[in-house]
Amino acid sequence: MSKAQKSGVTLTKLEPLLKLAASNQDILILIEAAGPEALPLLPKIVEIAPGALPLLGAAIQISPLALQAGALASIAAAAAGVFLIPDDTAIQVAAQTLLVGGLGVAVPAASIIGAGVLSKIKS
Repeated sequence: MSKAQKSGVTLTKLEPLLKLAASNQDILILIEAAGPEALPLLPKIVEIAPGALPLLGAAIQISPLALQAGALASIAAAAAGVFLIPDDTAIQVAAQTLLVGGLGVAVPAASIIGAGVLSKIKS
């Protein structure tokens, strides 16, 4: 508790978070996984986006294997887009580039990182 007090976190500031955690047990897993360095951020998170916490609690229920499968499906969709979209114009090449950047790199990276985080949280 001394680290929390040094960070300016009090029980009154954490009260809304505790109420949300009481209604959704999965949020406790997020809080536990966050560690002490995230303590100063918790009251601000509760204040700014209380509606997001139940969504995060629901996201914990996603299987890491499902996220990895989603990464593979995303890469396949990007490859299919590059294969199916002709590269006759600059707009078509730009569309291919956006597909590869989004579906071929960003989404798979986020999915694989998320799967790693979820597997560490659940173990």
